[in-house]
Amino acid sequence: MNYDEINNRLKDIKIENYIWIIYIFIIILSYYSNYLEKKYLLYNDHICKEKYRYILIFIFTILIFIYFYFFKSSYDDIKSININNLSKKDYLFILSFIGSLLILISGIIFLYIAYEDKEINVELAFN
Repeated sequence: MNYDEINNRLKDIKIENYIWIIYIFIIILSYYSNYLEKKYLLYNDHICKEKYRYILIFIFTILIFIYFYFFKSSYDDIKSININNLSKKDYLFILSFIGSLLILISGIIFLYIAYEDKEINVELAFN
């Protein structure tokens, strides 16, 4: 690796460390949303149901931004690939891009479900 590649990787690691902090916040929010869902199911508390829904929508909105960051990063990795002469590294970058795209799509689908499922019939969890 040359100096620029190392600096870029270190920059990515710094950003990913911030993302881990956001994930910790999301885990805490998810734990709280489970409490609200349980309270709604046990006591039919509709205020808890609405809070639960709004928290899920908030969580999946944040996750879409994170998923988009990784998608864009993977896309940047494959932009310079010569499709006619793929190395193993290039092939793995392409697989990473496909995986990031699928995760982004799943996040969008989960956000749509959280928004549309007014009766909270579908169990959602961030992955």
